[in-house]
Amino acid sequence: MALIDGRWSDAPLAIAGATLAPDGGAGAPALDASGLLILPGIVDLHGDAFERHIMPRPGVRFDTKLALRDTDRQLVANGITTAFHGVTISWEPGLRSLDAARAFVSMLIDLRGSLSCDTRLHLRWETFALDEAAQVIRWLELSPSPILALNDHTTGSVLKGSIARKIGQMAERSSLSREGYMALLDHVWSRRDEVPMAIEAMTAAARAHGNVLLAHDEASPEERLRFRALGAVSSEFPLTLQTAEAARAAGEDVILGAPNVVRGGSHNGALDATDAIRRDLCTVLTSDYHYPSPLHAAFKLADGAPDRLAAIWPLVSGNPSRVARLRDRGSLGEGHRADLILVDAGDMAHPQVVATMVAGKIVYASRAIDRLPVPTLASAAE
Repeated sequence: MALIDGRWSDAPLAIAGATLAPDGGAGAPALDASGLLILPGIVDLHGDAFERHIMPRPGVRFDTKLALRDTDRQLVANGITTAFHGVTISWEPGLRSLDAARAFVSMLIDLRGSLSCDTRLHLRWETFALDEAAQVIRWLELSPSPILALNDHTTGSVLKGSIARKIGQMAERSSLSREGYMALLDHVWSRRDEVPMAIEAMTAAARAHGNVLLAHDEASPEERLRFRALGAVSSEFPLTLQTAEAARAAGEDVILGAPNVVRGGSHNGALDATDAIRRDLCTVLTSDYHYPSPLHAAFKLADGAPDRLAAIWPLVSGNPSRVARLRDRGSLGEGHRADLILVDAGDMAHPQVVATMVAGKIVYASRAIDRLPVPTLASAAE
């Protein structure tokens, strides 16, 4: 069965080149997907699990090209057909430094055409990274257009103590001693009066270049109002229900992490994504730090009910496509990109991606499929 326009259909799907077409033409080869679900490919707005391919342990680095290629295989194996890699540009040295970001962006530009997943950039700029801002602004002009997210983990470290337990981890990631990291943090905090002007300049550049702008970890409705005025019309990982409510009341999207659903709650005590979805306070789920989670979160929320899965699936496909302004994907509508996945849902609690198609090409198959590649795909029968 194929999920078309929010409903299950057993009508054949036809593919012409990279797009879904009215029919495949006379004599076009067909792929029998009997017993499988055909779903729109997952669009992942925010994922940084690639960092573990670069640095699987603190201070242990691997080649960026190797990391990107290995990440690519993991993405398509988990049904992700469009991915925005969340590259953090911080004032920290090490993994999230400007130099590391430069190397990553350069390598992604070189490799992008050879990757199976449509892989793009999500620039996560730490608002206290003042000396790094000019380079981030230049990256906003890249094509395809990067997403820009405003992040502030510095204020929480200094004032709220909300991530104080992570200081040791951050120091290791930066290849600094705990004392050295704290000294650097003190220096960065001393420049806090420069931050508002830097945010104004950054968001003005994003508006000028037409970048999708997000604000990460908004703590209150007042923060939502502030960042909305700057052009961030979706709320990414709001920290409170009240903040999510303010966004939804304004008709805005709320983005949360799929691992939150799969694990049964936030790993750091933040908003519960399952509860937010039930209250219509979450419209998009992302991989965050775990690429298998979008697929498994959708099936967990469906709880074995096909109609419920049809209603949930837009959280990982159609809605993130809308947020990213990618109007050519996210559903199996005629004329859309042929980005889709074949899923064995015999065990609804543990769905398995059997094949992944990106722009009309099968880029992943977990089992033998007859007559690959094929331009025409017959939908599954129950």
